[in-house]
Amino acid sequence: MAQLGGAAMFLSPRDTQLGRGEPIEDTARVLSRMVDGVMIRTFDHADVEMFAAHSRVLVINGLTDLCHPCQLLADMQTYFEHRGDIRGRTVTWVGDGNNMCHSYINSARLLDFKLHIACPESFDPDADVLSPASDRCEIFRDPMEAAKGADLIVTDVWASMGQEEEQKQREAAFAGYQVTSDMMAQANRNALFMHCLPAHRGEEVTAEVIDGPASVVWDEAENRMHAQKALMEFLLT
Repeated sequence: MAQLGGAAMFLSPRDTQLGRGEPIEDTARVLSRMVDGVMIRTFDHADVEMFAAHSRVLVINGLTDLCHPCQLLADMQTYFEHRGDIRGRTVTWVGDGNNMCHSYINSARLLDFKLHIACPESFDPDADVLSPASDRCEIFRDPMEAAKGADLIVTDVWASMGQEEEQKQREAAFAGYQVTSDMMAQANRNALFMHCLPAHRGEEVTAEVIDGPASVVWDEAENRMHAQKALMEFLLT
């Protein structure tokens, strides 16, 4: 926001009346009279929807437990910069059917690419998110099979924010779902690797892959800034 010539402030739960039990709709009514836009990162997607329903200004989903559209914008910008249009390509998601997986499902519908989702049983994406994109998406239990013919392989940490207590359980469930050089070798010769970061080398991805020639994670991280600037300019003007 500063690069666009504006000003921004960060409010934690301790900095608002939400921390004292004020209803979300009341906070939305007050804050939206004082600013031109709000970005919210929270767990419950319903909280963002409630805020937006009572806000006078634009509300951006910075991350919820359902989806992470801002990260997806950066990922797609990065792919377009390196390989051009993603339409008709094949993307492989490896790991949990989480908010990032959901955003890739939504993106497959919008940008017309095929999505292979490699995840263990009990970690499938939400059926309500997956169902409208069933013609674009396929679930795999074998990540090596899912990686075949991919133009882009993407993963995320096995235990996301709020799931730290499940770390050991998840490590056992996702054994075999690590993105390795052998997995990248199943993909197309010029396939890219992405990760929304922070990454745990030796868990969901090997150091050889994330630091290797197929990895574009640093461009992806930088593009979070550029994609969000574009989003704010588009919504504010």
